[in-house]
Amino acid sequence: MFLEVNGVKLYYEKHGAGRPLILLHGNGEDHSIFDQSLQILKKSYCCYVVDSRCHGKSGEGELHYRDMARDMLSFLIQLELEDVIFCGYSDGAIVGLFTAAWTQRITTLIVCGANLSPWGVKLWAHGLVWAENLFKPDPKLRLMLDEPWITDDVLSKIQANTLVLAGSRDLVREEDTRRIAEMIPGAELQILKGENHGSYIVHSEKLAKLITDYCRIR
Repeated sequence: MFLEVNGVKLYYEKHGAGRPLILLHGNGEDHSIFDQSLQILKKSYCCYVVDSRCHGKSGEGELHYRDMARDMLSFLIQLELEDVIFCGYSDGAIVGLFTAAWTQRITTLIVCGANLSPWGVKLWAHGLVWAENLFKPDPKLRLMLDEPWITDDVLSKIQANTLVLAGSRDLVREEDTRRIAEMIPGAELQILKGENHGSYIVHSEKLAKLITDYCRIR
């Protein structure tokens, strides 16, 4: 299905029934990374898996995190979604932070591997993106080199029950992960032992358990 938001057609799929749950992928990916967890989650939730602008089957447009967050805000409003669980991974987590700061429609936020600035990733990861973009320029890579810039003020506005996740071997600096959890009122932090940036997310069932365990007590 497609929904036009801010002049861009977003592709999304809807699976299951129950409380709305949005799953949003990272840079250069699409909704299919959640395939294994979706098979579990759709038994308990009404799952919306979305392709961000300039990704997957969605349309093209200016590529900035705040624009992507405005897309998701419009998505929530047009579909009249309330009491939403929003789970974002990497770039999707950055988008989730902005969106949750702007609306109370999101009541549960799960943030997986978000960074606060371009320098919130480890130096080797930043260097790899820089080198790849140097030899093969790509707006998606440029986005990671120039953004995000998420302030404490943005984080402090989030009222959703929030779970902040990262792997112990994540490419995101642990200082950024801890700062996010510290600045969002009441947020819970979990550093997942042995996991890297995407090992518990991409084509994995592990995310489903993390979501259901957290939402069960909220």
